[in-house]
Amino acid sequence: MRDVRESLRELPAELVSRRRDPAVVQTVRSTAAATLAYVVALQLSSEPAPLTAPLTALLVVQVTLYSTLTTGIRRVNSVVAGVLIAVGFSELVGLTWWSLGLIILASLIAGRIVRVDEFVPEVAISAMLVLGVTRVGATAWDRVLETLIGAVVGLLFNFVFVPPVWVGTAGESIQDLARRMRRLLLSMGEQVSSPTPVERAAARLHEARRLDNDIAEVDAALRQAEDSVRFNPRVKEGLLHRVVLRTGLDTLEICAVVLRVLARTLTDLAKERRNEDLFPPEVGVAIEELLAHVADTLVSFAVLVTTQVSESAEAAESRLAGELAAAGAKRQEVAELLLEGIQRHPRQWQLQGALLAEIDRILDELDTDHRTQRLMEELDRSVREQHERHPRLSALRQWLRGKRPRRAADRLPGP
Repeated sequence: MRDVRESLRELPAELVSRRRDPAVVQTVRSTAAATLAYVVALQLSSEPAPLTAPLTALLVVQVTLYSTLTTGIRRVNSVVAGVLIAVGFSELVGLTWWSLGLIILASLIAGRIVRVDEFVPEVAISAMLVLGVTRVGATAWDRVLETLIGAVVGLLFNFVFVPPVWVGTAGESIQDLARRMRRLLLSMGEQVSSPTPVERAAARLHEARRLDNDIAEVDAALRQAEDSVRFNPRVKEGLLHRVVLRTGLDTLEICAVVLRVLARTLTDLAKERRNEDLFPPEVGVAIEELLAHVADTLVSFAVLVTTQVSESAEAAESRLAGELAAAGAKRQEVAELLLEGIQRHPRQWQLQGALLAEIDRILDELDTDHRTQRLMEELDRSVREQHERHPRLSALRQWLRGKRPRRAADRLPGP
């Protein structure tokens, strides 16, 4: 009974946490839009059960406004193309095995021509459904009408009820990735000052390789966040948000690759030094502390690139600078200890040098100056591509603003 009461107490908190879940939002929005499309189609269509309208709305309404617009246009094109093909075939032949094969072939080719992308099968599906009914002509245009109703309802639904911005969700994913990398670095640091079985070192290497899957998941969340700020009236600096998060993930991805190489170096060193410490006690302790500083720096970097409020960003940047300074000082200490050890016993000196070089690469990627430079370059590149892709729209925007063109990097706050 006590467990039941505790579960009931935790239920509201769980519901609140799930309220921002993309799957929950998608379910609620799609259900409401599809129901509304069916109600509208009942008033405008002659069909007794115009199910094409809610079906189209269900497929058109996506999590973000940008994907809704692009998906709606492609879906309407696919359905209309399929209906027109079915009408043309119905005037010439009936429904036979060979006419069905021809209509599928023609529909798939037409889908490629009209560039409906992932909705190419929808062209053939629409053509087959219309061809299979008795009153082809009337049903065909009713289907077109219902498709337009579903698409319009889906688009208007997202304009009236603006989808949420998923920047915060993507930021949480980036921070979770940094924390996983931090735990791996701390685990690697624990093995440098004691005898390390090759199997244990290899396990850390496999764990580092699995970071690729984590990066893919974060990339999917980031792409959803990038779509959510496009055409969204809630976001004023959509480009800046997209570029900051994207460059942040790119940096963590590079660090993950270097981290995998670092795990490979420690594994090779464990193979060479079986039944003995990987490093002398003093050096091992220093390297463990260095890896701990690098681990904290990764998390501080992730917090910085995902912080939206300027005051919080300044605090995060200050914390990152402190972590980088501490890591740099400890790195110099480790370099001197390794040099002294190699001068006395030059065994596997190349592995020890590689270890230091890999740590240097991670710290260089996380450096604030390096980040600012990459961010400015990416902002300028994105703005330049927008101007080249839509020159007239860019000129119109500049004319409406009444300002001289300026680089996007100039809007970036200083470090």
